[in-house]
Amino acid sequence: MTGVAVLYIYIHMCMYISPAGVVSDPMAHVRGTGQTIDMARATKEEAQETRNRILDAAEDVFHRQGVARTSLADIAEAAHVTRGAIYWHFKNKLELFDAMCERVRLPMVEMVRESAEGKGDDPLGQLRATCLFVFRETANNPHARKVFGILFHRCEYIDATQGFVALQQETLNTGARNIERILENAIARGQLPADLDTRLAAILFQASWRGLLSNWLISPESFDLAQDAERFVDACMDSLRQAPSLRRR
Repeated sequence: MTGVAVLYIYIHMCMYISPAGVVSDPMAHVRGTGQTIDMARATKEEAQETRNRILDAAEDVFHRQGVARTSLADIAEAAHVTRGAIYWHFKNKLELFDAMCERVRLPMVEMVRESAEGKGDDPLGQLRATCLFVFRETANNPHARKVFGILFHRCEYIDATQGFVALQQETLNTGARNIERILENAIARGQLPADLDTRLAAILFQASWRGLLSNWLISPESFDLAQDAERFVDACMDSLRQAPSLRRR
């Protein structure tokens, strides 16, 4: 390994671990090994581990303090890394926030996208499965529960969080459009009435499951989200099939 490579790795490692971190000598596993490939792999794995630790810390601090009152310095302290480590991975607080949400949101987004794109013969069944996944994941996965709690109740609507609110609005609007496309696919396959007002139905459907999540996150003891998930979702499905007020006029 060349002197330049060793120096690069030393600087790289120092960026990731704060003085309070667990690695006191970032070069201890480099000296004398001469294994460049193994070192590169180890550095990449450590970088990913640090990124995950930053995102875990962000969940905790955003959830405890709210988005507006949280700084990158707060997150760095909670993750036991330097601010340089955060800026290595994320351009700013908004990008970190989005990455934190993406860890939870990605499986759900993929499920909705597949159904919206018309993949599969049962779009309504796919929509039902996605909703059940969201409810049960929120009830059983601490990461999902914290992130949804932040999105619904810890993202203050003030000037300091305009970018965060705009990000949520974009996600909300994209979700509504995808639900509308799923409903149109379901009509094409004879699963829903041909005269269903898909725009109105999509808005109502989205508001229903978001409202249930919001209420449960405020008061988890008020009902069993995981146990009651199927009945909640099926009630929404029944309204799509049967409610006269959702027909086009």
